[in-house]
Amino acid sequence: MKAAQYQKYGGPEVIVINDNVAKPTPLKGQLLVEVFAASLNPIDWKVRAGYLKEKAPLKFPITIGGNFSGVIVLLGDGVTKFKIGDEVYGQAIVLNGGSGSLAEFLVSNEDNSAIKPKNASHIEAASLPLVGASAIQALEEHINLQKGQKILIHGGAGGIGSIAIQLAKSKGAYVATTVRGDDIEFVKKLGADEVVDYKKEKFEEKLSGYDGVYDTVGGDTTDRSFKVLKKGGVLVSMLGEPNQDLAKEYGVKVVGQSTQTNSKNLSRLAQLVDSGVIKPQVDKVFPLDQTRQAFEYMETGHPKGKVVISIKE
Repeated sequence: MKAAQYQKYGGPEVIVINDNVAKPTPLKGQLLVEVFAASLNPIDWKVRAGYLKEKAPLKFPITIGGNFSGVIVLLGDGVTKFKIGDEVYGQAIVLNGGSGSLAEFLVSNEDNSAIKPKNASHIEAASLPLVGASAIQALEEHINLQKGQKILIHGGAGGIGSIAIQLAKSKGAYVATTVRGDDIEFVKKLGADEVVDYKKEKFEEKLSGYDGVYDTVGGDTTDRSFKVLKKGGVLVSMLGEPNQDLAKEYGVKVVGQSTQTNSKNLSRLAQLVDSGVIKPQVDKVFPLDQTRQAFEYMETGHPKGKVVISIKE
């Protein structure tokens, strides 16, 4: 089968398309899926660049990617939630025991898969797993966002942010977000009530009294976000654990989120898509043969929403 792989750590230049990769075999509790589409996440290039090589050393060659959408062609022993022919989506990154999603076939854990949204194409469904599960976990579990509350979402035009804005608005929250100037209209169409151009304005000087902050940016943005929260508020960061000393000083709760792309979150996400609450945001679609160009675009082009790889029409 064909797959996008790399044999060593590095930039997009290490990516190669191999035509003779062995089709993976599902183990107990796994699915063999014919892949129709897959999408790129920042974790994919961070793993490729070697940022996690001390914590999670890889055995090369590595098939790239995690997010996928496709059709089950074989079940491993003990799988009970699915049947052959089911259209599914989920996460198959090598870090969670999957075989990598940028391939004609993949294996995924039953617990990291779910029936794909019926109202989404494979391209749209493939864009969703990690970003959608992240938004659900942050807003519904950690922040417990309620009608009438105020939330600041950093990076509203990105993959996670574009889903989080829609989810927050569906709950009746007041949503502020930070973006670059050329992304302002995009996030307003998603439902943002207030938009801060982070290139021109300091969000902490414009916003105050917020119940929650969802940070997908990191760096000094995280520490500055404490000033926006009211006492008892919640700061959730996708970029590590926020400063506990500042949390005590400001009287707020902090969470460094590690997203669970499990069946529970993926099924909840499919329900939100099928009910029209969340619309997938796909910026650009590349063929599998152009995986290297797709990564170059994601890493330098500031896409609005997700970059997707089409594998089977």
